[in-house]
Amino acid sequence: MMQVWRWTCWTGALALSLAAAPPAGADDPLLDEIVSFTGILAYLESGVPGMIIGATRDGETAVFGFGRLSDDADAEPDGTTMFRAGSLTKAFTGAALASMVADGTVRLSDPLHDHLAWGIEVPERDGHVIRLIDLATHTSGLPREVEREPGPPDDPFRTLTAETYAAALAADPLLFAPGTAGLYSNFAFDVLSAALADADGRPYADLLRQRVLDPAGLTDTVLELRPGDRDRLLQGHDFDGSPLPDVPATPIMAGASSLYTTGDDILAWLNWHMDRFAAENAEMRLLDHAAYVQRDGLDPVSGFDESGHMDAMGLGWVIMRPDGDRPLILQKAGGLQGVFSYMAFSPTRGVGAFMVISEFDLAAGLAMPETINDLIATLAPR
Repeated sequence: MMQVWRWTCWTGALALSLAAAPPAGADDPLLDEIVSFTGILAYLESGVPGMIIGATRDGETAVFGFGRLSDDADAEPDGTTMFRAGSLTKAFTGAALASMVADGTVRLSDPLHDHLAWGIEVPERDGHVIRLIDLATHTSGLPREVEREPGPPDDPFRTLTAETYAAALAADPLLFAPGTAGLYSNFAFDVLSAALADADGRPYADLLRQRVLDPAGLTDTVLELRPGDRDRLLQGHDFDGSPLPDVPATPIMAGASSLYTTGDDILAWLNWHMDRFAAENAEMRLLDHAAYVQRDGLDPVSGFDESGHMDAMGLGWVIMRPDGDRPLILQKAGGLQGVFSYMAFSPTRGVGAFMVISEFDLAAGLAMPETINDLIATLAPR
């Protein structure tokens, strides 16, 4: 009897959620059906305050939001909701690198010390220098985070400055010889963005806008919120469910974690990647989608598999080989200030998807990539 009661309650909640689900803007009703049902199940199971899920297939898109935009707003999130991208930012930094390699501004094999204008000696180990490709594939030997004094509770990022990074890098924090192992590193991507800016001769924000965001048509992907953006910002929550403030990032964080974006922009970004035969920026896409470092041969490998087993690394993208019904996937996860996010796409199948949740809920965060990877397998089975 108890099992029947639970099933009745669950299906009742499902029916209510179906009735309340906002319409998507896609012209593909089947895509709408699959994405909305996947989102409903994920939202009901997670119990997070807010969630956004979206997918694209052959250029058609569908986005659905659930829960609340913030504790003070009853509105549901949707495709125009701003959220902190966290480490999704790294894929955009990788694209900036691809653009600069495509036009000859830099080479993947360039040593970091050729482009980083910090006036320090960049460390090396056992004859291995840090190259740009090592930074972009998490094989530089740099630790996950830069060593620093903690920031104040109301501004925890305050001590993340270029001076902090320069001092830490000059002190030789390498944990292994560059190129020999894999260790996920925010430190590396922040240094990479600084080096790219120095090589390009302009602020990284301008470089990113001209080389990556504008070509992909991303009008709501920014490093700093603009007037009016805060009114549609998804509020994050800590592990205990308490709300977290939107603390501004510092400029040096631009390579690893600073971006804000929307679901509509993420789908536009994935569609830009999957337009792989377009003549414009073709070289950039080819460079960006390639696998540069195979897992086999790295010793050890740490920090890559929480969102799916890493078989190889691209320029910020974690690459997963086909497995069962699932096609080849390039993916990236993120988390910052109480928001977990995940995006993935199959470049050969024309299918991509993303999910965002507004709470640092570990179980929900670990389930999110599995849900999206399975959704891609559903939309584009092998």
